[in-house]
Amino acid sequence: MRQLTLNIPDKEYDFFVQLLKKFEFIKIKESEYEIPESHKQIVRERIKTAKPDDYIDWDIAEKKIKA
Repeated sequence: MRQLTLNIPDKEYDFFVQLLKKFEFIKIKESEYEIPESHKQIVRERIKTAKPDDYIDWDIAEKKIKA
């Protein structure tokens, strides 16, 4: 079995879902990923208080991740 992820414009979403429901072999699993405001605020605060020494070059970070 294969899975397919689609990005549907909001204004077309209801129409598209109704169309898919007509096919019995299609299973619809709806999900929305929303970042809570509290998490966004934590990131904003970290960005505000970060110092240049807090950052590392992407090439170095990538090597550490792969190691």
